[in-house]
Amino acid sequence: MATKVTIQDIANELQLSRNTVSKAINNTGVLADATREKILRKAAEMGYKQFAYLPLFQEDAAKTAESSILPRGKREIAMLTTQFLNSSHFSSMMLDRFQSEIDHLHSSMTIHRISPTELKEKKLPSSLDIQRTAGIICFEVFDYDYAQMLCDLDVPLLFVDTPVMDMRPPLKADRLYMENRIETQNAVAHMVQRGKKRISFAGDKNHCQSFFERYMAYKDAMEYFGLTEGLSTCAMPSGQQNYPVSLYETIRRFKTMPEAFVCANDFVAMDLVKALNELGYSVPDDIWVCGFDDSPEASYFAPHLTSIHIHEQIMGYTAANLLMTRIEEPSLNYRTVYTETSLILRESTGD
Repeated sequence: MATKVTIQDIANELQLSRNTVSKAINNTGVLADATREKILRKAAEMGYKQFAYLPLFQEDAAKTAESSILPRGKREIAMLTTQFLNSSHFSSMMLDRFQSEIDHLHSSMTIHRISPTELKEKKLPSSLDIQRTAGIICFEVFDYDYAQMLCDLDVPLLFVDTPVMDMRPPLKADRLYMENRIETQNAVAHMVQRGKKRISFAGDKNHCQSFFERYMAYKDAMEYFGLTEGLSTCAMPSGQQNYPVSLYETIRRFKTMPEAFVCANDFVAMDLVKALNELGYSVPDDIWVCGFDDSPEASYFAPHLTSIHIHEQIMGYTAANLLMTRIEEPSLNYRTVYTETSLILRESTGD
């Protein structure tokens, strides 16, 4: 059996500190771009975790740039979304890496927002020329029927997160998710080990597959620890135009306030903290709160927010690999890939 490659192995090869290599791989801290790139390429070369199958790091990648895999006359990689994706969204850094990895295709990456009318009528954005489109990557496309319509286009397609898929026929497309279960359960375990028993979940579990998986991970952990009381006080308003108000009204009606909350993402967590403050509760003195995504705001929000970090650069590499190999070989079996996440403990859980 091959020996598992460690961060220390990579550090030894490059004569760098283990801490420097960890920063590059986990996308934390400040590093020069050239140093980060050198480390990530060495990680791929040595077969470190999910970098092992990414041919994009091979030294001869530039040599093959001239023979583009894109079909003749199709030079557009289209990104579709239903939302405005600002710099706080996890996709921002991920898309930067994705775009840098497809640069050698001599393609143009275009962004198309699906309007509410187009979503309802199952129409492509008017700005998209499907005849010139070599591949599509989707963010925040959580309408199942619309997603199915995209699958019927016979265009190489990648969803980054999807509609809730339980009890539905699978989408005929590749799917990329962040790992939602392990660190959510670790967050619950951390709270339980520190004496918290009434732990609730906040967020609409039916918003998308990732939210659903985070809720199910929370639920499984609560049942494992025998703390099912918390399941009856989950704050999961859905379909609301004003989510912060709806969340406030939901928790205001609780007869017994939970001791801690696990939230579907950081922005639900921030809305929750504000609502708790308005109701006279202090975080973390009275109630603990954990988010998900580790958005830029999490580290300077008051209190600093415990969250689960998404490794956006790893997702960007993986997204490029999935879409490029789908373009090159359309007959591949459809793939579902998860990239690792990391629990980051901060003030909102007493850390």
